[in-house]
Amino acid sequence: MSLIQGTIITFSILPFFPFLIVFAVCRYILKMEKKKSLLTSMDITTFFLIFSVAALFNVIFTSRFGFYLILLLLLLALGLIGGAQNRIKGKVDGKRLCRAVWRLTFMGMTLAYILLTVVGIFKNIFNAM
Repeated sequence: MSLIQGTIITFSILPFFPFLIVFAVCRYILKMEKKKSLLTSMDITTFFLIFSVAALFNVIFTSRFGFYLILLLLLLALGLIGGAQNRIKGKVDGKRLCRAVWRLTFMGMTLAYILLTVVGIFKNIFNAM
């Protein structure tokens, strides 16, 4: 296994590491302001959270549908927010739409990661009894 592959797997298993690393690099090395470095950290960590939550879903529910469920939810969110944006403003701003859905995905995936981690721990405890 190569170093890059191992790093990506580690970051997918523990998605809070890339958040902390990117935040520290942006804030202290690149000297970005706090809000911009936080948003950059959220954007990069979302990628790892998607794969992590999909893997947790697949393990807990013994399925292969986790990644596709997340993609379906992302497409639904794009459609709903894009439709609302079209009704309110009369046009869809693609960049703003994608940014909003991506940031909402971060929040949703963070909650799903925590929930699925707790469920997985309890499931393994009860299966071991």
